[in-house]
Amino acid sequence: MSMTPPGLFEHARQERLKKEAPLAARMRPRTLQEYIGQTHLLAPGRLLRRAIQADRLSSLIFYGPPGTGKTTLASVIANTTSSAFVTLNAVMAGLADLKAVTAEAQRKQGEYGQRTILFIDEVHRWNRAQQDALLPWVENGTVILIGATTENPYFTVNRALVSRSRVFQLKPLDGEEVRQVMRQALEDPERGYGKLSVSMDPEAMAHLANVANGDARAALNALELAVETTPPGEDGVIHVTLAVAEESIQRRAVLYDREGDCHFDTISAFIKSMRGSDPDAVFYWLAKMVYAGEDPRFIFRRMLIFASEDIGMADPHAVPFVQSCAEAFDRVGLPEGHFPLAHAALYCATAPKSNSVLGFFDALKLVEKEREGEVPNHLRDASRDKKGFGHGVGYRYPHEYRDHWVAQQYLPTSLQGRVFYQPGNLGYESTLADQIRQRRELQLAALRERTQCPPQEILTFSPTEKRSEQWLARTVDSLTGFLAQLRKELFQRHPLQRHERVLDLTADSGLLTWEAVRQTPEGGVWALVRTPEARQFLLEEAANLPDLRRPQVLVGTPEELPDLLQKQGNQDLRFDLILGRNALGRPPHREIILKTLARLLEPKGGTLALAETLPQRGQRLSQLLENHSALPPEIPQAEEQLYQKKDDPLLNWDVEELLQEARNAGFPHPHATLLDSHRTQLLPPQVLERWMNPQQPGSYAQRLLDAGLPQELLPVFSSAMAALAGKTVTIHSVVALLEAHANKEDRS
Repeated sequence: MSMTPPGLFEHARQERLKKEAPLAARMRPRTLQEYIGQTHLLAPGRLLRRAIQADRLSSLIFYGPPGTGKTTLASVIANTTSSAFVTLNAVMAGLADLKAVTAEAQRKQGEYGQRTILFIDEVHRWNRAQQDALLPWVENGTVILIGATTENPYFTVNRALVSRSRVFQLKPLDGEEVRQVMRQALEDPERGYGKLSVSMDPEAMAHLANVANGDARAALNALELAVETTPPGEDGVIHVTLAVAEESIQRRAVLYDREGDCHFDTISAFIKSMRGSDPDAVFYWLAKMVYAGEDPRFIFRRMLIFASEDIGMADPHAVPFVQSCAEAFDRVGLPEGHFPLAHAALYCATAPKSNSVLGFFDALKLVEKEREGEVPNHLRDASRDKKGFGHGVGYRYPHEYRDHWVAQQYLPTSLQGRVFYQPGNLGYESTLADQIRQRRELQLAALRERTQCPPQEILTFSPTEKRSEQWLARTVDSLTGFLAQLRKELFQRHPLQRHERVLDLTADSGLLTWEAVRQTPEGGVWALVRTPEARQFLLEEAANLPDLRRPQVLVGTPEELPDLLQKQGNQDLRFDLILGRNALGRPPHREIILKTLARLLEPKGGTLALAETLPQRGQRLSQLLENHSALPPEIPQAEEQLYQKKDDPLLNWDVEELLQEARNAGFPHPHATLLDSHRTQLLPPQVLERWMNPQQPGSYAQRLLDAGLPQELLPVFSSAMAALAGKTVTIHSVVALLEAHANKEDRS
């Protein structure tokens, strides 16, 4: 009698489980190429992608709402790394499991030199004692931690663990990314429905993508239900219509945790909107809280505080009015209790007495039907994680401005300009109509001004590398004078996110390179130099930094960048910021270079920032002389003619030519700011001799003669200039700070 090996049964069981698993589990990406979304972390050139590909991971924490790919990203790492990969779920695992994992990790490290990556799902579920037990093993390198959490790690994970980990914030997928996930499932013959004949109407796919609200798992679950419950037609095709899609995913689940970030961020936005006297935003945030199931009594308590704190004696009736509404709510109950609730909110924002609270229900319908808008970063609660994620940064406190009001946006980006509240024409409210209309106009005007846009949310965090940061700080601070001012201007105008990719076109001196490296610890910097010697110098300087933080150095010209990147294997790399100083050269090279750079920018908001010296506005050599007014008038006249010559493109161009070349290269709305430069410079005799030698092709003297300077006056000018040999002079120039974006949308 033959015996069947037990392993065969287990293999068969595993295969059956794979086939019977939900679609969302079957379609979980196995490689970075299959992974969709989170481009701010995983696009080519980002630090996290490079670390995964190089198998050089440090401890990580993935933070984000459900369905954004935290566990999936961990499984991709498991498929990529040569380290041992162990998974624990914090809901079910305890200290005994952790001890077993660390003991095995020590054995593998000692016997085989193999690292162990420990993935803990729902890491926030572990209590403080359990997290403390993990800390020594992370600190001594026995395990590399990858934690996944839907809760703010700055609040729910031990500070010591957070400080030793890179924190990456995952965002909900946008509509197109959710559609890509569904198309991937429909086309995959092995794990999805590629072997079936499935026809899905565009409206049906758009509906599922919209209602899924950035959650890929929800979209795949709905798609699975739609396909599995729809019988094939006579032609054998499963036809998923809009009606089928609506049945498959009937109601949007608003992301809201009554004890987590969304709770604090939304009530923060609600209060700040009331303080900002924006009734439209007040209705929206109130609708979100009500729809998500927030306790109305909690909202009333916050409004009672607000009535004293932010209205006070400006309207002494605010507290009793809100209190009366709260008592009315207790007496009436839901759903009619929405009226006094919204009425109190409207009173706090504008103090009118009217029945215009009906606008609240328009906002509630919007929340039910349209894609949920995220809380803008400047309105988020800053009390716990301002340093880590930058929440609340950019919020403008209305009480610090005239009339206790300032034009800033309180609605989500997708709803800016939306009107819910229309002032009536009776009683006290009739006096508000003009004021609210004017404030709305000012808000829209502020939206168009980039300077009014608050800073973006910080999406990544790294533990501080003291040695590297100290070296970078010394390197950056070592420069003074105009070049330091120029660098400061460029980076202040274009603040970087920590995860962004930067290309420095003129890295020979390192002027901009090291500041870019300092500001992008989870991103990447590519540095273009002209010579191998400059490359070697930069690499020697970068030896002070860890491998993954060092700039990638390319040798060549801007026109050669696509080929240089392709040789590196980075042909798909796109940059969030490209910067440089005097990087464009002379025409026609300028326009060719600009077209090349346009193709290398990130399409969704990449920025080009260049500092180009304008020769037409620069110093004339004769003006360096103290007695320049005593020169024959033909000399300054020839100099002016020199800078106006149509056939001398080296000198005959100004900011308008620069902007037009940018437009020709595909930048629709370039902008330039002029910056005055005054620098002191020693004039060696050999430099003056080169400038004033008429036999030297392209010299200043030869150009003056070509511009009409009489031959007999050249010795007069040369003799006067010779008096400056070996002296220090102040040279004035004008620099154009060119800013251009990859598309019409502002980067902010």
